[in-house]
Amino acid sequence: MISKLKGVLCVLALIVFVAGHSQSVEIIPSYGYQFGTKLNYGPNYLKAKDSDQFGIYAGFGASDYMKIGVSYTRMSTELRIRDRIASPSESRLSDLAYDWFLIGATRYFKTDKVRPFAGGGLGIVVITPSDVDTSIATRGLDSATRFAFNFKAGVNIMFSDRVGLNLQGNLFFPVEWGGIYVGGGSGGVSGGVSAATTTILGGFSGGLVFLLGD
Repeated sequence: MISKLKGVLCVLALIVFVAGHSQSVEIIPSYGYQFGTKLNYGPNYLKAKDSDQFGIYAGFGASDYMKIGVSYTRMSTELRIRDRIASPSESRLSDLAYDWFLIGATRYFKTDKVRPFAGGGLGIVVITPSDVDTSIATRGLDSATRFAFNFKAGVNIMFSDRVGLNLQGNLFFPVEWGGIYVGGGSGGVSGGVSAATTTILGGFSGGLVFLLGD
């Protein structure tokens, strides 16, 4: 919880700093749908279910066609497991939250009422299990912070010079997936947040666009 709070404060501080040195600011609060993902380990697997996501993006104008921005995105889902020793049939393992803090760039291809764009970012993701089923994970599950990056593409449809609608698709990549390192045995599942592979979390979102400044 403390690490997430520090991350949010860092994002807010960066927004305030850059806004003070920028003539154009783009604010986009958003809400969307996140597809689930699955991580296989041997004959077993972990599965994060589909979920919602919400976030906020602040872009600062380097030019009419380019924005440098910071974003925060929150995903909350349920983690399920099938393990031939600890859980032979698929069962709920824990709740799982992803908090993404990213810095990146957005390239607009038009600057009129309909503004298609593409972009990406780099940063960190904080992965936090909670309400763990200790009959399966007998020693609990730990949180972790991983480097991460994302890609996005979509369109802003402007109703006026200041307000519009944002529609976009999102791909999020933890450099190491925030799954669970699983060690099965007679004592159940144990582990922390670590994995040997990267997975993709894809989804889409919509929001409002607010343009401030010149």
